[in-house]
Amino acid sequence: MTEELLYLKQNVLVEPLFDSWYAWSHLISPATAALNIYGRHLKIMDSYIMAPDIHKAAVANPKMIGGPFMDYPDNQKDAITGLKLHTLKQYKHLVQFANDVHALSSLLEEESDGTSLDGLYARIPDTLRGFVELTYDVRHHPSFRFFESILYNSKYYQQDAQSIRLSLITSDYRPFVLSTPRLKEENTVSLSIPFSHGGIDKLAAMKRVKGSYQEIKEELGVLPEDEQTFRTFFTSEPTENHVKFDAEGVRVRYFGHACILVETRGIAVLSDPVISYGYDTDLSRYTYKDLPEIIDYVIITHNHQDHILLETMLQIRHKVKTIVIPRGGNGALPDPNLKLMFKAIGFNNVIELDEMDELKEGHLSIMGLPFLGEHCDLNIMTKVCYLLKLPGVSMIFAADSCNVSPDLYRHIRAVTGDIDILFLGMECDGAPLSWLYGPYIMAKITKDIDMSRRLAGSNYQRGIEFVNTFNPKNVFVYAMGQEPWLNHIMAVKYTDESNPIIASNQLLKECRTRGIESERFYGEKNLLY
Repeated sequence: MTEELLYLKQNVLVEPLFDSWYAWSHLISPATAALNIYGRHLKIMDSYIMAPDIHKAAVANPKMIGGPFMDYPDNQKDAITGLKLHTLKQYKHLVQFANDVHALSSLLEEESDGTSLDGLYARIPDTLRGFVELTYDVRHHPSFRFFESILYNSKYYQQDAQSIRLSLITSDYRPFVLSTPRLKEENTVSLSIPFSHGGIDKLAAMKRVKGSYQEIKEELGVLPEDEQTFRTFFTSEPTENHVKFDAEGVRVRYFGHACILVETRGIAVLSDPVISYGYDTDLSRYTYKDLPEIIDYVIITHNHQDHILLETMLQIRHKVKTIVIPRGGNGALPDPNLKLMFKAIGFNNVIELDEMDELKEGHLSIMGLPFLGEHCDLNIMTKVCYLLKLPGVSMIFAADSCNVSPDLYRHIRAVTGDIDILFLGMECDGAPLSWLYGPYIMAKITKDIDMSRRLAGSNYQRGIEFVNTFNPKNVFVYAMGQEPWLNHIMAVKYTDESNPIIASNQLLKECRTRGIESERFYGEKNLLY
């Protein structure tokens, strides 16, 4: 029998799941995964089970986009009830872990008075003993940190909760990921494999290079009842793929949101990868087929789900030589360690970059710059902007940095000098503290606190301070979440009256008045330098 060699179709959706919920980086780290089950998943499931119709009405209201509401066309009460019971049974130790984190926080609040914490170690809940260190800050406020590397080697790292769901995608619409678990549907195939599984690399590589259908089916453990559907994900027809950039200078391609591909004849760097699939659409965009065969460096600015999209990261893992991440993650609950996370899911070459550290390879320089704001005033260390230098061009990827202290960047400018290109995020409304970090906050979040501490980027004034400081020749507004293929992770809908649009329009107008080439990116963009 002749071996069947096939390509994976360009519109095969590869969703990583954690206990049926769409997986993002905070569902890999054991402590944050437990807190998300306890403080997010179970609460949303309880709400849906009590009132499915309220959820259905809420997701139909544009003002409620991104809220804690499940998005199903039909009533899924029975399925969600089953998922809740499964979670409570299968992951009861994680629920207990999260409950005990709250108990530990209360213990420290009630029993610490600025004197030694040594005596409280014996009163740490059993589930947490040996996993935490008790600390004070410089004002004698008590806290604790996790030994994350030990947690990853314990029963609290739930690799068996990981799976991959495959289906064909034909449009940009997908339910919002933080509030809608993925249930078994027709024409989907679920693979009970961990994210580190090598078969994911082989499957993703088949978008570009033919592979054995029989071998990939066996390696992924496709069940007999799923074989017919699995076969529909493959084709004998090749796709025209990325042509290696082979010219003088630098090519810059915008893939959507904060994802920028920078190429020279000898090197390729990709920032904050979020890639669209290939299917018929009215909005032109670059997709997986437009990525180079080898990506020398992936640079990650910070640990939010729209800048570390595991769905994309797993599909490009076979292409990536090195990931560059911010150094951070010292065990604080809201700031899980990225290096441990990436290594756990199969990325073996991860470099941490401190603020003002520089990584050099040949004619490439990557420097980490301080990243202010956008983290709700929490002490999050895992965030940097990047200064990328190549022959004849320098560029800053400022991501969502909110320039609340222009003096900082003036000090940086004394080291870096002027730059040629500024990429700046201006989503200046931002979600409230509770939207992302709610499960990790151990005290009551009042409305005033929630609304004032936001995941917001720079407004006009803070953005123009960036421009004033670095004197760029080009200013490009990006990371706005406008592309429709990001709705499932961003849940933003702008109008001409939206603050981010007004602010960025004002910035672009001022830049053009000064003779600075400026644009707010949307869809795709190709630039040569």
